[in-house]
Amino acid sequence: MQQIVFSDAQYWGRFLPLTFTRPVAELRCGIMSFAERWQKLLGIEEVSYLTEDYLQMKFPKPEKKESLFIVPNFIPSEVLLDEIKNLKIGEALVYRDEVIAAYLDMTDFSINNICKMTDITEELLIFERPSDLFSFNDKAIDYDFEFITKNRKSAQLSDTNGFIGDKAHLFIEEGAMVEYATLNCKKGKIYIGKDAEVMEGCHLRGPIALCEHSVFNLGAKVYGATTIGPYCKIGGEVNNVVFLGYSNKGHDGFLGNSVVGEWCNFGADTNSSNLKNNYANVKLWNYQSKRFEDTGLQFCGLIMGDHSKTAINTQFNTGTIVGVAANIFREGFPPNIVEHFSWGGKHGDPRFKLEKAFEVAEKVMARRNKVFTNEDQEILKYIYEMN
Repeated sequence: MQQIVFSDAQYWGRFLPLTFTRPVAELRCGIMSFAERWQKLLGIEEVSYLTEDYLQMKFPKPEKKESLFIVPNFIPSEVLLDEIKNLKIGEALVYRDEVIAAYLDMTDFSINNICKMTDITEELLIFERPSDLFSFNDKAIDYDFEFITKNRKSAQLSDTNGFIGDKAHLFIEEGAMVEYATLNCKKGKIYIGKDAEVMEGCHLRGPIALCEHSVFNLGAKVYGATTIGPYCKIGGEVNNVVFLGYSNKGHDGFLGNSVVGEWCNFGADTNSSNLKNNYANVKLWNYQSKRFEDTGLQFCGLIMGDHSKTAINTQFNTGTIVGVAANIFREGFPPNIVEHFSWGGKHGDPRFKLEKAFEVAEKVMARRNKVFTNEDQEILKYIYEMN
């Protein structure tokens, strides 16, 4: 098998607004993104994507050769992983009447070319919507921790720290700095990535994944299950959140049961409610059905698309969806659905000018030594024009 082909066919629309700017495989849960996890599990570096046309300029289409076709947003058992590795050309694995893995010749790609389909009878951990990323994050962290740390030795935890639990449930990569913090692994594992930093006075209660080059600022209070993707800065109080990467919540304020895209920034004392006053289930906006739908969750906070920002003292209601490149700074609570490129955050506000959005994105990405490419521009332009 020379390449992995990640398919968005069933799930891309279900993960909006996070997938407006990426395929499903590039979402993060646990310690790794879905794509990174499959690459490591299968030992295959080359990846390609079957996704929306406007995203294919950045996320390449598959080459026409024999490939492993994967629906990426599930975590396999050891038995299932072996079945996937042993697929022969024209064979597929089916779960709930949908193909989730197949070995195919992409020169003539068609599900009709599958000659043998095998039903998966075991129950899979499959992620089907944005809130699943935080709801099942404890299981994903545990899975990734066991895989990444197997037969490896953790860097030593400095004696300046307080530690509770089993040291086997803590792993610190080389280059990470952790001083004068408390770490509690009694209820979950804690992973500190390469060159990450936990500043003085932080309190961490696992399961937690702090990915490479990310920082918990002074005095941060972090409850699991929480994942902070690479190159983030996190302060204040967070509880069961997933940051995909390259975003900042550097100051005080609470964020719980939420997912935040890349290149976002939270102004000081931004808070998000994760529980309704009447304790009812939370409803979230669904971009496919164009209506609010019951999540079945009592705790659900904020889902924020890439490049969005909040002013100081922004207050979010329970179950708020923020689109791509929104700037939220009006007084009072923003609505439960904030439109792409909103300049203010409320219904009827003007739109953030596209050229200005490009300027901000270029500056923000440069701070992390990333280039705002022509492909990035075209993706934002497409979202702007579709709004």
